[in-house]
Amino acid sequence: MPDTRSVGEPLRRALVGARLRDIDVAKSLGVDPKTVQRWLGGRVPHARHRWNVADLLSVHEYDLWPHLADLPSIDAEVYATYPHRGSVPRQVWHRLFDSAEQEIDVLVYSGLFLAEDAELVRLLANKARTGTTVRILLGNPDSPHVDQRGQDEGIHDAMAAKIRNAIMLYRPLLAAGIAIRLHSTVLYNSLFVGDGEMLINQHIHGIAAAYAPVLHLSRRVEDGIFSTYVDSFERVWEPATPLTP
Repeated sequence: MPDTRSVGEPLRRALVGARLRDIDVAKSLGVDPKTVQRWLGGRVPHARHRWNVADLLSVHEYDLWPHLADLPSIDAEVYATYPHRGSVPRQVWHRLFDSAEQEIDVLVYSGLFLAEDAELVRLLANKARTGTTVRILLGNPDSPHVDQRGQDEGIHDAMAAKIRNAIMLYRPLLAAGIAIRLHSTVLYNSLFVGDGEMLINQHIHGIAAAYAPVLHLSRRVEDGIFSTYVDSFERVWEPATPLTP
């Protein structure tokens, strides 16, 4: 572990380069300016604050706290965690898709919260038109697993109705070259992938996905957690039924 003063130096340099003061960071993150001053003095923030500072400065947290990259951890791929989907900042969703150059994959039952976001839908269409492979997997509203999920969440037929609504909103994306399929599998997690980053919305029995935790993964090894979820997406994609215009 480096000495305390050197720990805060990369953050100090980054703020100077971005022409930001400690009070600017405090206001953006909703913390006390003294908290930011302690970070500059060498105290390492909690993971969520590290990620928010890195996002504010458009860098990776390891650029600000390099020693963290050398710490042994079974969770090296876990970039950030959120207590529920609503706590994921909107700019995180936007950056996940906008930064992707190779592929964007979405695995959900309805993903209605994305389908209703006109800006993100346009972003997906534009990415597809410029050569990024975009694939969306929606639940088959007639699947017994969808019906069971509706029962589990206490919304009954509303789950299938949400999916049908999402299908109507997503369908125009077919014209942009986006591939959409309907799956009939038990959905253990919702996945949102943009190249080497992924948001995983946990599914918990009896709780709507919107209120379940979200993991933000960054691919750092070949055969790690990230790859496990990517493989699961492919297993759901292959037998799924293509949605037609």
